[in-house]
Amino acid sequence: MREGTSKIFGLLVLILLMSGVLYLTFFSKKKINKGEIKMIEVTGNNLLNETDYLKMTKLDDRTAYIDLSLPVIKDRILRHPYVLKADVEYDGLGGVRIEIKEKKIKAVILNNGEPYFITEKYQILPLLSGSKFSDLPIISNLPDTLKVRTLSVLNNEEIKEAFRIIDAAKLTNESMFNHMAEINLRKGGDIILTFSRVKLPVIFGRGGTAKKMVYLDILWDDMLSQKDIVENSEYIDLRFSNEIYVGKSEKIGLN
Repeated sequence: MREGTSKIFGLLVLILLMSGVLYLTFFSKKKINKGEIKMIEVTGNNLLNETDYLKMTKLDDRTAYIDLSLPVIKDRILRHPYVLKADVEYDGLGGVRIEIKEKKIKAVILNNGEPYFITEKYQILPLLSGSKFSDLPIISNLPDTLKVRTLSVLNNEEIKEAFRIIDAAKLTNESMFNHMAEINLRKGGDIILTFSRVKLPVIFGRGGTAKKMVYLDILWDDMLSQKDIVENSEYIDLRFSNEIYVGKSEKIGLN
């Protein structure tokens, strides 16, 4: 008898749970049909401002809110190339809050004069109007064999080498990382680094990334202040094993 009562109770609980899910689904759609959404808010954004996100996902026209549902809103925001994840909630008072998690941008790639974002997962993204990227290093002069296409994945060894340089700079010296302006791949030749507020280009070469960053760290304060050993020099060369060469020459092939 008790076993039968327990089964009936469990069945009732299951029915109530399913009814709740169906009610919430219907309730959400019903609110949309009544046009009770008055405002949509975007949070968690850094690459673009809220207005740009709403405009680019066609969520900026309040007269069209009557035709929206929460799943539709989420689908639209997830279609934006910068968005990795999104949570969409209705506050019950006419407001919808979209909390997004953006893809992590590693650098800006310059290809045939056109800039693109590249994520930590090597995905190429368009650099949209209004995007914020002033603190990102630029990766330039890619080999001609590399094809840069929006939303494609570019995990070629050349790009991996540039990423290793970025990561090593960040781990070695935060100031050096923050001032890194350009990683010139020179179409497969010796890599050259340039830093903001530093007049000397750095012929970085290839390989030995961690060790070379330690060498740069030793010189970093002098490079920033343009004093002492770097004051009258034109470049720093790290291509020689266990040596730093600070030179002055008109023919060092930096192009």
